[in-house]
Amino acid sequence: MAIGPVQLLVLGFKHPDFHGEVIAELERLKKSDTVRVIDALAVYKTPDGELEAEHLSNLTPEEAVEIGSKIGALIGLGFEGEEGAEAGFAKGGELAAEDGVRVFDQQEWDVLAEIPNDTAAALLLIEHHWAVPLRDAIFRAGGFRLADGFISPLDLVGIGLIAAEEAKELHDLETAGKAG
Repeated sequence: MAIGPVQLLVLGFKHPDFHGEVIAELERLKKSDTVRVIDALAVYKTPDGELEAEHLSNLTPEEAVEIGSKIGALIGLGFEGEEGAEAGFAKGGELAAEDGVRVFDQQEWDVLAEIPNDTAAALLLIEHHWAVPLRDAIFRAGGFRLADGFISPLDLVGIGLIAAEEAKELHDLETAGKAG
């Protein structure tokens, strides 16, 4: 298959520095061919819930418009207001339907609603290159994906994988800034 498993990560930030350490780590992963960032958006939600979005890349604004936003099409976020959002989501669904693919709709996971007011989020559409050989081996063996998800560090204590103190530290890191 031509593309590896793809994941949409939605990461919240109270005081974002999208061009700092996070971008450097994504570049390192790209150079090691571990992941490929297909698309990346910064979404700012004002205190009153208004959204502003911009691409996180080294593309010029003209190139970004020409290429389009893969994330925008996936979640229905357009760069031309509500009308653009609806058009982007509809176009993404039409293209998938032409290939016989059913995509999730906005009601199943409203990514934008999960962003708290007066914060920002980095939306990263990532292809996992590392998983391609494993996925292909599973496919050749007649296997298929039933479900997937990240496991909370707190749940790892119950199976003895990590100590409670370490799990709490990891949980606190992962959820810092989420509340209040």
